[in-house]
Amino acid sequence: MAAHRLSPSLNRLLFAVKYGSLQPRCCTVNSSILYSTTSTDTEKTFDKILIANRGEIACRVIKTCRKMGIQSVAVHSDVDSSAVHVKMADEAVCVGPAPTNKSYLNMDAIMDAIRLTGAQAVHPGYGFLSENKVFAKRLAAEGVMFIGPDTHAIHAMGDKIESKLIAKAAKVNTIPGFDGVVKTAEDAVKIAQEIGYPVMIKASAGGGGKGMRIAWNDEETREGFRFSSQEAASSFGDDRLLIEKYIDNPRHIEIQVLADKHGNALWLNERECSIQRRNQKVVEEAPSTFLDPVTRRAMGEQAVQLAKAVEYSSAGTVEFLVDSKKNFYFLEMNTRLQVEHPITECITGLDLVEQMIRVAKGYRLNHKQEDIPINGWAIESRVYAEDPYKSFGLPSIGRLSQYQEPLNLSNVRVDSGIQEGSDISIYYDPMISKLVTYGATRAEALGKMEAALDNYVIRGVTHNIPLLREIITHPRFISGDISTNFLPEVYPEGFKGHQLDVKERRELLASAAALYITAQLRSQKVLGNLRVSSSPVEWNQWELHAELGEGGHSVVVTKSQNVFVVEVDGEKVEVSGQWNLASPLLPVTINGTERILQCLSREASGRILLQYMGTTFQVRILSKLAAELNSYMPEKVSEDTSSILRSPMPGTVVAVSVKPGDTVAEGQEICVIEAMKMQNSLTAVKQAKVKNVHCKPGETVGEGDLLVELE
Repeated sequence: MAAHRLSPSLNRLLFAVKYGSLQPRCCTVNSSILYSTTSTDTEKTFDKILIANRGEIACRVIKTCRKMGIQSVAVHSDVDSSAVHVKMADEAVCVGPAPTNKSYLNMDAIMDAIRLTGAQAVHPGYGFLSENKVFAKRLAAEGVMFIGPDTHAIHAMGDKIESKLIAKAAKVNTIPGFDGVVKTAEDAVKIAQEIGYPVMIKASAGGGGKGMRIAWNDEETREGFRFSSQEAASSFGDDRLLIEKYIDNPRHIEIQVLADKHGNALWLNERECSIQRRNQKVVEEAPSTFLDPVTRRAMGEQAVQLAKAVEYSSAGTVEFLVDSKKNFYFLEMNTRLQVEHPITECITGLDLVEQMIRVAKGYRLNHKQEDIPINGWAIESRVYAEDPYKSFGLPSIGRLSQYQEPLNLSNVRVDSGIQEGSDISIYYDPMISKLVTYGATRAEALGKMEAALDNYVIRGVTHNIPLLREIITHPRFISGDISTNFLPEVYPEGFKGHQLDVKERRELLASAAALYITAQLRSQKVLGNLRVSSSPVEWNQWELHAELGEGGHSVVVTKSQNVFVVEVDGEKVEVSGQWNLASPLLPVTINGTERILQCLSREASGRILLQYMGTTFQVRILSKLAAELNSYMPEKVSEDTSSILRSPMPGTVVAVSVKPGDTVAEGQEICVIEAMKMQNSLTAVKQAKVKNVHCKPGETVGEGDLLVELE
């Protein structure tokens, strides 16, 4: 039943006061609005829209509803009852418990919510029911408008096999492959051999990187068939697979299309989405550095041809793979609003959600192709609660103990659905936000993104900001030399964080030493004591010992007002700043260069966790006496990880392939963990005998939980 709510007007007023930082934020340059937050459209659309989604995309749709004067209805699971999208909406209805199949995929409960609230239309966002033709048909049967394409287009483009055949007929370039359904693993091997390796195995009904595997040989094809079919069944309720030629080292470039119910269709330029891990996008930008005007137009025109072939009406995205010679091939069409739509909004000035609502009501497009500009450059970083040091990002869960978006910076947009105190759970996608920056040039947009990442405060969960910052500052990315293989090529041994050069190492040590002395002086002022000797070698001078990694360093600190001169192994570094220890951000100037540091923790033992250039480093600062005494302390013995298998992430055990007494070979699968609908095979690192198994299928495990012991 509906939650007890305040009146819509009072609710909006209270929300504006309490959650003002969550209101729509524009990308602006030279005072020209690039993402409009005020509707000048006087057309009548809907009185009330229900958003059949959660998180940042639900918040995004609600913002446009507000500016259009449309009341919004949120649906939520019981664990999302205090979520931001619930607080933002004018009304909210609980549709079930946490598991998605019992809440956000529960069509019966959502239909009940529509009837209860009298919503005239439903915006599905992306994921969940956004491309579900059964849901769209049920809405139509009750006279409720689905804000998206009609069921014919959803069906035609949602099935990768049928969509490829339609694309061919519409004279759209397609990838060579098998156009039927692959029924068994052995069929998959036979087809792969006929096409020629490498091949891409993917879910016919899929999207978002789920149910996709690359196979380079027969064994990988068999394994890929098993995992892809299981993921497809779990994510989409449809385990059908197709196989096509894998275009090695391609770019992933997509075209945004917009069409109405009167046969008009536009292409709104491209988005470069080549930076991916596990076939899921990490960083996107618009436009692409790679496309010339001729290729851009050819791709745009083919995208519109496909949209018209299925009588498409709404916003949609046609995805292409582009090889090094600018040959492009149809990949799939997403019949919904795309995650990365904000960067298109920034360079065109169009509010895509508003356009979807207008089209759903039956209005014609009010733009022509020649009206669609490319104004400036926009970049989006997907900020996830993930550990980037594990396979470029395995999910992390927890509560956001401190959270501060970098909205103090100009030309920054943050689409999020969380706030300080929000929980990141195992039930849903671990996205924290979409961080978007805009500039008149690509260099300006990249500079803004670097500053925004440095100013983004996230505590309580592990996040992927270290990886994002390294990507956007890497010379290959800056030069535009990218492909879908960027991450494994740049980090063949896995992501290790920012690698300090000699100068950066000195800067970090000097900053940590200055911070340490600042904290000690504050302690002296408050408590009347100082843990480091104040007997000066010179006026206001301290001799310290600093440790970073394996190395130890002699440090001498001299202070004058807010300026520290820190001598590290004989080299002087000048560090100045306001040194507000209560602030999560520490703006400092190091040898004339402005930087933003974040002090994550300080311990009495001298250990300081500093976020510097995106990566967290542990520095230990000690007085000379403490350093001498520390050499007598016993060291903790590290755990032998070769004889145990721990879960690298929170999730559910899908399968256990061994039992006590079994002998496993190096690389043999031991168990499979599913997290956020993605299945991960855990293997043995050596040949050994299984001693104990501590998990079974169906159990929920946390990060670091012991799964299997080996002898």
